[in-house]
Amino acid sequence: MDKHQSLHAYIKEELLNRIKSNTYKKGEQIPTELELCKDFDVSRTTVRQALNQLTMEGYLVRKQGKGTYVAEQKVKQTLSHTMNRYSDQVANQGKKAEVSLIQISVVPANELIEKHLDVSTNDPIQRIERIRKANGEPTQYEIAYIPWSVAPGITKKQAETSLYAALKDPFGVPIAKTTENIEITLADEQISTHLECEEGLPCFYIETIAENEAGKRIEFSKSYFRGDKTNFTIERNYPIES
Repeated sequence: MDKHQSLHAYIKEELLNRIKSNTYKKGEQIPTELELCKDFDVSRTTVRQALNQLTMEGYLVRKQGKGTYVAEQKVKQTLSHTMNRYSDQVANQGKKAEVSLIQISVVPANELIEKHLDVSTNDPIQRIERIRKANGEPTQYEIAYIPWSVAPGITKKQAETSLYAALKDPFGVPIAKTTENIEITLADEQISTHLECEEGLPCFYIETIAENEAGKRIEFSKSYFRGDKTNFTIERNYPIES
């Protein structure tokens, strides 16, 4: 549990992990508030705060007199890709980019990581926590997961420049494809602390899976972007009918 997280934010994250790893399947009723209180050893008020936020963000649905259920999966849209790194995109807008490393740690793969990466439970995974800034203002908080077997011993210098560049050289694992899912979320204590914003601020939340040329999933990341500081462009090409 992050030192900046409150209990309800921690419980929200744990429940969200269960939803995203299909421990709680879509359309399925989740445990009652009382059962969750016993599970996490917390008060009903704390559990209710976590459930209310997950309901507001569209992950849960409350059914009067019946209980709380996992919502149907959100509609997915594909964003256009770009080869430009964050620093290049920010520089093109006349701003100075900065990437700050918070922490690199090695953690055992859990169900969520196992679902998104080609790893087994308890495999060593490098957890890389970073903040991206533009002109000194935080715009993105990111947590990236890379298997130790893919790129052992990623350094602070590599993490504060470009992880994808580091994977290509010196580790010899170029990224061939990324798949990104974007949603809207609200900043909790942890996110608001890292992004230096008020709690409840709408943020873009993007999950990214990166693959190598053989289609092996080698990186999974969770990124939070300040809604008042960032936007995204979607570019689509359409075939011209003859």
